[in-house]
Amino acid sequence: MTIRNLFATPFYEGTIDDAGLIAELDHSCRSLARDDRAGRQWARDHHYPGYTSYASLADLPARDPAFADLKRHLDRHVRAFAEAAHFDLGGKKPKLDSLWANVLKPGGGHSGHIHPHSIISGTVYVAVPPGAGPLKLEDPRLPMLMHAPSRTTDAPAEAQAFFYAAPAAGTIFLWESWLRHEVPAGAAKSERISISFNYS
Repeated sequence: MTIRNLFATPFYEGTIDDAGLIAELDHSCRSLARDDRAGRQWARDHHYPGYTSYASLADLPARDPAFADLKRHLDRHVRAFAEAAHFDLGGKKPKLDSLWANVLKPGGGHSGHIHPHSIISGTVYVAVPPGAGPLKLEDPRLPMLMHAPSRTTDAPAEAQAFFYAAPAAGTIFLWESWLRHEVPAGAAKSERISISFNYS
């Protein structure tokens, strides 16, 4: 008998091994949350529980040397992911399309979503206090499973309908942009800070 696990999607976990850079990014993200009025207003208007520069600042690597340093790290990780995923990019390299800071208040979360118009998405974690929500990834086949039974509690990750990835400061996660994901509300007593991005 032969059983193959087919149609898998890769999920990449790496580390930014530069504590000084993570500290600089922490300072930068907190400064943005304090000073970027347009970002705070967008968060209020869209019921985002905290601050995000998603719709207000599109030039962070040009604006802040810490984000420029981060981009150099990201480029390397994203190239490794694209190679491991066997992407045929016609000799081109993935290109950073957008990058934004997120400062989630205690108890905050972010509902399920995808990242259209890009091929690789990811997040770098800057501050992850105890009790902060993980990254929750959803099996894209869920709408088609119909009467499929639930999986046993000891089923491997690839057989589960959801996967919960718990980061630490310096963790980088990468996934294909069509993969639905969310941040469940956590029980942390302080802010969860991350930087999300898309490559096209």
